Order: sequence, then structure tokens, then C-alpha cells
Amino acid sequence: MDNVSAITMFTLSGLNGMANYRGTLFALTLLCYCVIWLVNLTIIVVIIMDKSLHEPMYIFLCNLCINGLYGTAGFYPKFLIDLMSTTHVISYAGCFLQGFVLHSSAGADFSILALMAFDRYVAICRPLVYHSVMTKKRICLFVFFAWLIPFYLIFLSSITTLISKLCGSHIPKIYCVNTLIGNLACSASIAKSIIPGFNYTFYFGHVIFVIWSYIYLIRTCQTSKEGRSKFMQTCLPHLISLIVVVGTLLFDLLYMWFGSKTLSQSVKNFMAMEFLLIPPTINPLIYGFKLTKIRNRIQSFLNCKLHS
Repeated sequence: MDNVSAITMFTLSGLNGMANYRGTLFALTLLCYCVIWLVNLTIIVVIIMDKSLHEPMYIFLCNLCINGLYGTAGFYPKFLIDLMSTTHVISYAGCFLQGFVLHSSAGADFSILALMAFDRYVAICRPLVYHSVMTKKRICLFVFFAWLIPFYLIFLSSITTLISKLCGSHIPKIYCVNTLIGNLACSASIAKSIIPGFNYTFYFGHVIFVIWSYIYLIRTCQTSKEGRSKFMQTCLPHLISLIVVVGTLLFDLLYMWFGSKTLSQSVKNFMAMEFLLIPPTINPLIYGFKLTKIRNRIQSFLNCKLHS
């Protein structure tokens, strides 16, 4: 463990050569982070304050927005500090903490989106048993495990990386992820391959489940005009959210595994930031505009403020 204890800091090379644009990047990044907080917090507060929105779909949506704030909190504050600094380093503990937050947030996204797909499947395909299936006790358990399982799986993955002997401290990205930390290990280990492999397979199973549920949803909704209307109103936003989350994460993973060295640093940084920028911003906007109840509550609140 001597090699591990010798490394106390990691260097992040993602911002190298971008000193001339730091001021502009800082302003744009701060603006994006403020927008993410505004749109997500608006949805969270509206759902919590309005008792008529204390239904499974809105509870899951509230947790999706909370997870958006949780995941981005693991990146933006540190990134903003790095933009204003001439040295881009992160402590040993801070690097593992950042990796844990980003990975667990991505896992929680898939868990919550799978719950939302299950909720819509039961509501539309099995409406007679909806209230007996989606009880308050079950919803609490679903939400609890949607957070616990990603935390537990990523904790195991982080531990296997943490106990590895590292022979380097250079991370070619703007933030820490377990895969890149693991690449610094002096030797390969079975656990280092098995646990991440299991995690990827586990969450790929979530995607398959959502696709399966939507096949049934589409078949069911095609039979009636009311079903098609319900699908467009409540299922379409969820489907868009799933495509956005899967697309941005898959793009980042494929680039990290098979990325080209010929790309400019700016393009690499944008691809690294995609899943921390697009889903946390787009998801609450989609639901805020598309779900009638939430849109009406926000509009009534704004009208009260304008006329007061």
C-alpha cells in the first residue's frame, strides 16, 4: 500500500490550454448551474407544496430532480473553482468522492426512470389494480431502494478501486471517474473488472425493462383515443428523458473507451459534461411544460406574483 499512500493529489488535464477562455467559460458554467438549480428546485417545491401532486408519478419526478441537483453538485462547484485557478488538482479523497457522486447519480437516474416506466405501465395497462399495487408503503420502498442500490453498487466499485495500488496521478478529464482512476492501477484485478461489468449489466437491464414496458404501453394506447392522449401527456416526457439520459451517458462512455485523440480539448470537455448539463436541464423543463398539473401550478404561482 506504499504506492497508494504516496499519492495525495490527482491532476486533471481537461482544462489545459484553455486559459484564454476561462472567464467566458466561468460565466457560462455558472449560468448553466443556476438554471439547473432554478428549474429543478421549482419542480421539487411545486410537488412538495401541492398535496394534489403527492401521487407516484410526481413523487418519482421529484426524486429525479433531487438526483439532478445531487449529481451536478459533485461536478460544478469544483469545476468553477478550477476555471479560476491556474492549477487543476483534486485531493485523493476528493477524487474518489467526486467519482462516487457522479456514478451513483447516474445509477439513480436509471433506477428512478425504471420506476417511472413501471408506474406508467401499471397505470395504463393495469388500471384496475393501480391503487392496490402503487400503495404509499410500496412507493416509499421503491424510492428507498432506487437510492440505496446505486449507492451500494458504486460503493463496492469505489472500494475495489480505492484499495488498488496506483502508479500514477494524472487523470485526462475535467472530473474524476472510477474507470480513469482504475486505469492508474499498477496491476489489473478480477474485482476491478467484475464489479463494474456487473454494474453496467445491471443498469442495461433497467433500459431493457423500460423498453419492454413501453412496447406494452404503445400497444395498449393504440386501442383508444383516450389511451393515446394519456400516453402523449404522461409517457412521452418520460420516454424523452430516458433517451436523453441513455444517449448522453452512452456517448460519454463510448468516447471514454474508444475516444479519438485527434479531437480538440473543447470537444472532449463538452462530451464529458453532456450528462451533467443536458439531462438535469431538459428533464424538469420537459415535465414542467408537458404535465398539465405542474404547468398549471407554476402558471398560477407566477400570476399571483405578477398581480401582487
